[in-house]
Amino acid sequence: MRLHNKIAITGALALSVAFSAAAQKTVKVELHDAQGNSVGTAELSPAPKGVSIQLNLMNLPPGVHGIHIHAVAKCEGPGFTTAGGHLNPDTKHHGLENPEGPHAGDIPNITVGPQGDVKATVVAPGVTMGDDAHSIFSNGGTALVIHAMADDMKSDPAGNAGSRIACGTIVKP
Repeated sequence: MRLHNKIAITGALALSVAFSAAAQKTVKVELHDAQGNSVGTAELSPAPKGVSIQLNLMNLPPGVHGIHIHAVAKCEGPGFTTAGGHLNPDTKHHGLENPEGPHAGDIPNITVGPQGDVKATVVAPGVTMGDDAHSIFSNGGTALVIHAMADDMKSDPAGNAGSRIACGTIVKP
């Protein structure tokens, strides 16, 4: 076999392994409403600063909603209180605009369209996909929770975002 063929094959194998490793870093989360019906999916992947969350949701009330990473990988309806509070390993106050915050699990609001759907990507800036305390996989996993109202980005403990209307568990694949 010629040297340039060996280099090409080696390069292709390395590239294939790199793409395979990157694909494994994506985690798909199925979200459900209080009645157990699917409201869509979220795909989480590493971002330069935090975790990127690609949302493909449906059958939600139109309007602006708070969305957070909660500390426990449990989504028992109807209230989803089993998901615990926001992921907050640094014991900070709530809110991306709070000078004493934010929680690691705080995320910018999402807007659900008039037909009840949202296709958007948001970044959770305070979390990672690693092995540290800020990881979405810490303590056996976390939960992605959507709230009934907008997060005001500063009030403890959850930005006056109201009840939890959808939830999905985030666990290491």
